[in-house]
Formats: sequence, C-alpha cells, structure tokens
Amino acid sequence: MEYIYAALLLHNAGKDLTEEAVTAVLTAAGIEVNESRVKALIAALEGVDIEDAIAQAAFAAPAAAAPAAAAPAEAAAEEAAAEKEEEDKEAAEEDGMAGLGALFG
Repeated sequence: MEYIYAALLLHNAGKDLTEEAVTAVLTAAGIEVNESRVKALIAALEGVDIEDAIAQAAFAAPAAAAPAAAAPAEAAAEEAAAEKEEEDKEAAEEDGMAGLGALFG
C-alpha cells in the first residue's frame, strides 16, 4: 500500500513517476524498499491516466458502500417490525383477557 501512496504523492506533487522517485519517497518515510515491487509498480502504472483512475474509483466507491450502509438500516427496520409485532400480540392477549373477565362478571 505504501508504494501506491508514494506514487499518488508524486503524482499530486506533479513529479514524474520513476523508480528513483518512488524509492526516494519510501526511503524518506523510513520504509525498507523492495526494488522489485517498485519496478512492478512503475511498469503497472505505465500508460495509466491516474486522474481518470482516481475519478473512476471515486465514482465506484459510493455504489460499493451503499449496500454496506443499507445493511444496518435494514437490520434496524427488521428489529423495529419484530418489536411492533410483539407489542401487537401482547395487546391482543390483554384484550382477550379483558373479554374473559366480562364473562365471569
């Protein structure tokens, strides 16, 4: 993850994404650099429009988060419905008991 952060930091600063630049950022952060990972990152980002990739990720993130956010709300709604059902049962039992009391005067 640090390698991607280093690349994003360099991109945000308007610097070229090179092996040397990524290595320098990681070293400055006190991270032990794995040269093969740096090479793989630079190769993977070659030809990639980072601004476009960020925009696509930002666009996709709310859609991915929506189901996760809906789950607690759905669970709360189910719990409220179960409580209402229980209250309705108790009210019906009380009404039934009141009717029995009228039979015995």
